[in-house]
Amino acid sequence: MTKKEIIRKTEEFVKKTMKGDPGHDWSHVDRVRKTALYIGEKEKADLFIIELASLLHDVADHKFYKGDDQIGPNTAKKWLEKMNLESSKIKEICSIIEEVSFKGARVKYNLKNFEGNIVRDADKLDALGAIGLARTFSYGGHFNVPMYLPDVKPYFHKSFKEYKKNSASTINHFYEKLLLLKDRMHTKTAKQIAIRRHKFMEQYLKEFYEEWKGLR
Repeated sequence: MTKKEIIRKTEEFVKKTMKGDPGHDWSHVDRVRKTALYIGEKEKADLFIIELASLLHDVADHKFYKGDDQIGPNTAKKWLEKMNLESSKIKEICSIIEEVSFKGARVKYNLKNFEGNIVRDADKLDALGAIGLARTFSYGGHFNVPMYLPDVKPYFHKSFKEYKKNSASTINHFYEKLLLLKDRMHTKTAKQIAIRRHKFMEQYLKEFYEEWKGLR
């Protein structure tokens, strides 16, 4: 089976398999794939690994499977074995999938794989800017998370277990994750993109607080 055929079949598999809210759907996966390939071309990385890992990174997201953070890598592994991909590549891709997600403000990043850092950057970029805003409130609505609780301060999670319990409010999530992402990009290309999207979110929050107080 050619690489092109594997990619095509994986696209079909992901579209049929993954579930989530409108912010964690096929359009999110496709954006991450396109962004990762854009970064990968500039960084001269292995585009085949990047594309497969991007396509499969949310195929079974723990957020929609009762916090099971192994279901994603396991689902991807079974699929890639079915595609007769080399074991070394399967191991690399599954490692990327396992480590790509944000795991808490005070949790250290462990991913050292070059292609994995590119996929992670692309995934984080989709949590920033206008799309990031839309996805954040979509997720909050899906799980009935309050939009804003002025008396509840953000909590900076010390472990992935704590982080998986979710935020007290959607606005808190900006401080617990989104506004931290700009400084956690690995590639030069992603860092440049993140600056503009980060500024957009800061401006949005300023406007949000003004409107919340009834000042505008």
